[in-house]
Amino acid sequence: MKKNIKFYSGAELVAKAAIDAGCRFFGGYPITPSSEIAEHMSKELPKVGGTFIQMEDEIAAMGSIIGASLAGVKSLTATSGPGFSLKQENLGYAYMAEVPCVICNVMRGGPSTGLPTALAQADIMQAKWGTHGDHPVIALTPAYLEEVYELTIKAFNFSEMYRIPVIILLDELIAHLSTAIELPDKDLLVIKNRKGPTVKPEKYFPYDTAYGDVPPMADFFKGYRYHVTGLSHDKTGFPTTDPDLVQADQERHIRKVNANKGKIIDFEYYKMRDADIVIFAYGSTSRAARVAIDKARKLGIKVGMMRLRVIWPLPEAEILKLCSKVKAIIVPEMNLGQLSNVIEKFAADRTKIVGINHVGGVPIHPSNILDVIKEVK
Repeated sequence: MKKNIKFYSGAELVAKAAIDAGCRFFGGYPITPSSEIAEHMSKELPKVGGTFIQMEDEIAAMGSIIGASLAGVKSLTATSGPGFSLKQENLGYAYMAEVPCVICNVMRGGPSTGLPTALAQADIMQAKWGTHGDHPVIALTPAYLEEVYELTIKAFNFSEMYRIPVIILLDELIAHLSTAIELPDKDLLVIKNRKGPTVKPEKYFPYDTAYGDVPPMADFFKGYRYHVTGLSHDKTGFPTTDPDLVQADQERHIRKVNANKGKIIDFEYYKMRDADIVIFAYGSTSRAARVAIDKARKLGIKVGMMRLRVIWPLPEAEILKLCSKVKAIIVPEMNLGQLSNVIEKFAADRTKIVGINHVGGVPIHPSNILDVIKEVK
């Protein structure tokens, strides 16, 4: 059987996977280092009957994919750190209104304009806490190009299944890395679509929890008319200030993700069977960590890795278990400690946390990680 092996960049794979997942609308605004995603979508979407539009700014781009999704179209936008900041208000609106859509953030250095063309993992906490209020977050962190394709498909599936915006956190290195890979047969892909109403329009309520924590979602322009607001609302979609309704609704938002963590959480263990030192890593930094682990093993050091493919929600039970059994945890990341500060809360007095934190735009080298492994062994 002839293999379908082609040369792709990470950015190109986001676009290809989105289209294969059923995305038919892209609204965006150019920003380094994510602009190649928009470029590929502008070329490929028209070929499948989709629509590409360059909006006037990042705020409007986020608004456009919310509108397209309400009309029943799977939608994507792509940006980088400063643009992701601008999207936060509309992102919060999408969380409150429960509008499925996907946001790919190709991370670069910051704050502000920072390092527009250089590598960073600077938006880990912005993905979790960028908007105000309480809401669930699903954020995926691919490290390999095959995973960019796979996890972009998953991002769309999660978005549709749970009526929620989903974030893909690439770092600049992964977006611009290119290699030859074999993609899966499209006919074998598992593609999820939102659950639609089974009642007539006059009996439909957009947030009717009688159908569960993820209510059916009707598409606009198909006979169903309903109110959409960023205000707290009842099952009709119209605003409410009833404290009991507001409490119950926001708890439901959190629960629809937390109750399905087993389907969402995704991580990989590497050489963890006998490890007494563990590295927590994600994205491109986990690639360097893998090389360092292989070298350390040759020196007789028992070190392994927990690599996060989904960073939010965190696999809290597994992290707590590891913190209770290993003598040290090393967290290499291209920021000043965004994940390591979280891991420290699990570690408490159980184990030692050591961060390797670079923000200069140059990747963390395996030798940097190996030096720290030798220090803590």
